[in-house]
Amino acid sequence: MTIIALTLSLCFVLFAVVLSRSFKLGLEKDVLIATLRAAIQLLIIGYVLNFIFGLEQLWVVGLFLLVMITVASLNVSKKGKSVPYMTIKVFLTLVIVEIVTQALLLGFGIIPATARYIIPISGMIIGNSMILGSLLVTRLRSEVTLRQREIILLLSLGGTPRQAILPVLKSAVRSSMIPTIDGQKTLGLVQLPGMMTGQIIAGADPITAVRFQLLIVFTTMTSAIITSILLSLFIAPSLFNKQQQLQTEPLEQ
Repeated sequence: MTIIALTLSLCFVLFAVVLSRSFKLGLEKDVLIATLRAAIQLLIIGYVLNFIFGLEQLWVVGLFLLVMITVASLNVSKKGKSVPYMTIKVFLTLVIVEIVTQALLLGFGIIPATARYIIPISGMIIGNSMILGSLLVTRLRSEVTLRQREIILLLSLGGTPRQAILPVLKSAVRSSMIPTIDGQKTLGLVQLPGMMTGQIIAGADPITAVRFQLLIVFTTMTSAIITSILLSLFIAPSLFNKQQQLQTEPLEQ
C-alpha cells in the first residue's frame, strides 16, 4: 500500500466525523484522538518490531512481552480500582496465560522459537485476554450487585464465602466468555479474521492462511477461559472481609 493510498483511506475517518456531527453524537474528538493515537502507536511499534526481528534475541522478546502484559494489566485494573493489588492479580493472570500457551506452542514445535512468530501470536493472546478480563470484572460487578441478598443469605445459613460466591463466579465467567464463543462460531461465515485476511492480502495460499487462523482460534479460546477462571479466583477473596462478610466496595468504580 502506498502512502497516497493510506492517506486517502482517511476519508473513512472523515465520514465518521461527519456522521457524528450530523447526528450530534459528540464523538468527533474521540474519533480523531483514537485515529491519531492508533497511527502514532502503530508506526512506532512497526519500527520497534523491525528492530527486534533483526536482533533475534529471546531476552529482548521476553522484555517486550512483559511490557505488553504490563500495559494490558493496567488497562484491566481500571475496571476494579478498589480491589487490593488488582494490577498484580491481572498481571499474574496474563503471565500464567502467556506461559501456558507459549509452552504448548513451542514445546510441541507448533511455531518456531523466533520473534516473528512469538510476538504477533502473543499480542493476539494478551489482547484477547485483556478484553476478557475487562468483561469479567464488569460482569462480576453486576452479578454481585444483583445477587447480593442471595450471597448474604447463604452466608447467614452457615455457608462459606467460597460456597456463597462460587455460583456468582460461574455466572460471570460464562457471561464473559459469550462474545468469544459467539464470535468463533461465525468465523468464515460472517467474518474473515484479521490474521487470515492479512495473509491472503499478502499473497499467501488461503488454505495456509486458514491453518494459521485456526491456530489463533484454538489458543485464544484456551487463553480466554484460563483468564476468566484465574482472574475470578484471584478477585473472589477480596469480596469478603476477615469476618467472612460480603463487601461490595472492591468492585465499585
